[in-house]
Amino acid sequence: MAIDFTLTPELELIRDRVRRFITEVVIPEETRVDDAGLAETDRKAYGAALVGLRKQAFAEGLWLPHMPAEWGGMGLGHVELAMVQAEAAKSRIGPWVLNCQAPDEGNMHTLLHWATEEQADKYLKPLCDGTAWSCFAMTEPEVAGSDPTLIRTNAYADGEEWVINGHKWFISNAHRANFAILIARTEDDPDLPQAANTAFIVDLPAQGWNEVRQIETMHGGTGHSEIVIEDLRVHRSQMLGGRGQGHLLGQYRLGPARLAHCMRWIAQAEMALDMMVDRSLDRYSHGSVLAEKQGIQWLIADSTMELYQSKLMVLHAASKIDAARTDDRVDFKSEVSMAKHFVANALNRIIDRSIQVHGALGYSTDTPLAHMYQHARWARFADGADEVHQMRIAQRTIAAYKDNGSTRTATGDLPI
Repeated sequence: MAIDFTLTPELELIRDRVRRFITEVVIPEETRVDDAGLAETDRKAYGAALVGLRKQAFAEGLWLPHMPAEWGGMGLGHVELAMVQAEAAKSRIGPWVLNCQAPDEGNMHTLLHWATEEQADKYLKPLCDGTAWSCFAMTEPEVAGSDPTLIRTNAYADGEEWVINGHKWFISNAHRANFAILIARTEDDPDLPQAANTAFIVDLPAQGWNEVRQIETMHGGTGHSEIVIEDLRVHRSQMLGGRGQGHLLGQYRLGPARLAHCMRWIAQAEMALDMMVDRSLDRYSHGSVLAEKQGIQWLIADSTMELYQSKLMVLHAASKIDAARTDDRVDFKSEVSMAKHFVANALNRIIDRSIQVHGALGYSTDTPLAHMYQHARWARFADGADEVHQMRIAQRTIAAYKDNGSTRTATGDLPI
């Protein structure tokens, strides 16, 4: 078995192009609009600047890295996508500029797999063209978001339409979305709890879809909306996938989406480690620079090892997702779950150590670290809380031992 972590010359060229584009084009423009405060003072100029970056990305051939060529994308697999996301996310707006940002990226994968030809033309094409926004409406305040079988939002058939009532919250992008993929309960007593829900595509705005507020979080108001749904009518042609397949659709979406988050988190962790080392080489205290002090070296060493582990886990999980495209016997759920849990926690620890090395400067907003830390805390419960992933990992490990007399298949099923 060949184990090769090098990229082909063609892919190395793509990574270098993405890196240069983010470093030389996106970050300077992001800094310019931030310094000018355009997001608060001139929304039109702010929007024009961001759209201009998207046009440049398209012209550079760095558009839709995750989508097939027939949809205008770069046709990269998940291993290849990791290198792009890990460069793009070194800018706050980088993934959006390349049109591979959450939640649209996951919705594109979902529509590509589940949509009818008519639905794909109406909803997927505008997403790929960058002319539409979308959201994924599943989470509810009354029940645990990590258990979709508990969803209370319900839909009942009325002639050619479905009538939907319910309550959703933390629906990212809902405030600006042109459509939603909405998960609702359509089956009262299914044979399996996982067969109770169905997905619908909802054009927005719509009568019966009521945005209550954008929820303020510890890193500000960032477009996570609370939605009350009252007698929302959706034509049966707007069902995405089959009746009762909403849970299956959601799980299909979440696997690659979780790993895409990890790819972006690696970029943030690497930035924090770079800043930590740079600060340690520059800051002089008690007779030497910080880099010469053992306590600081330990912080750097622990962060380096955790970033290395994160990269390996993401690459391996991505390789299994790619393999599953041609071999349905390949199961990547455990690897993605372990990567999601580990990378989310490593991100928090690495940023925290970097803040510590920077001292008061790191706690201030004079560096990006404070905002990075606020965003990073979300990583430990988004797309599955730590504890849920740990429960699933343990269950799969126990099952592997019962089936095989060994836990080997639960630890990556690697050739060692």
